[in-house]
Amino acid sequence: MNVIIIEDEKPSARRLQRMLERIDINVNTMLHSVQESIVWFNENEHPDLIFLDIQLSDGLSFEIFEQVSVKSSIIFTTAFDEYALQAFKLNSIDYLLKPIDEDELETAVKQFKDVRPVSSNVQINFEDIKKLLTNPVDREYKKRFTTKIGQHIKMIPVDEIECFYSENKGTYAHTIDGRDYLLDTTLELLEAELEPALFFRISRKFYININAIKDIISYTNSRLQLKLNNYKEQDIIVARERVKDFKVWLE
Repeated sequence: MNVIIIEDEKPSARRLQRMLERIDINVNTMLHSVQESIVWFNENEHPDLIFLDIQLSDGLSFEIFEQVSVKSSIIFTTAFDEYALQAFKLNSIDYLLKPIDEDELETAVKQFKDVRPVSSNVQINFEDIKKLLTNPVDREYKKRFTTKIGQHIKMIPVDEIECFYSENKGTYAHTIDGRDYLLDTTLELLEAELEPALFFRISRKFYININAIKDIISYTNSRLQLKLNNYKEQDIIVARERVKDFKVWLE
């Protein structure tokens, strides 16, 4: 069985690969962006099964299907919440909610082997799914996060967070009073929890609050550098593949 993984977070892709190997599924290829995937599908025989992340570094993975007629079965991997997943249930699409559970993965693979759907005969309304994921009606986003400090649990209102960033395998919230708090989450999981009009993921390391941006500076290799009101610990760079979407987000 020919299997590939499309996932922009390389550690997550490697973890999924190891999980699949434990159930005797070898992953032939791992891709990490919309554009890389489009090129690959145009140049290679399509696999039997794709494990496909929804949010890639350069856009939603549905954009792949706008450019290429993919002849493969798909199991989506997603951090989106249960409300958004209604779209998948309505379209009878198999999905795995991150962080992926090994038993659920094994069940999904077994179902694929038992049914082996012919993808060319399966009509999936990707546009409807895309609309629901990007602009769901009455969507509720997180208003606060909690973190444990000693024996205490501190609540941090979202509007007091300048940015979220990853460092040394941890995810932190930096607040307007200049403090950093370790959170029990990942940047990947935050995608489903943060209001898109307020926060934007500029790179693998940062989510930025639009109200915290003090200055935007042209940087090398067509990138942008951001200065925030209080965060001073490290350079904040908008990844080149995210610059176009970032500029749209600012409007």
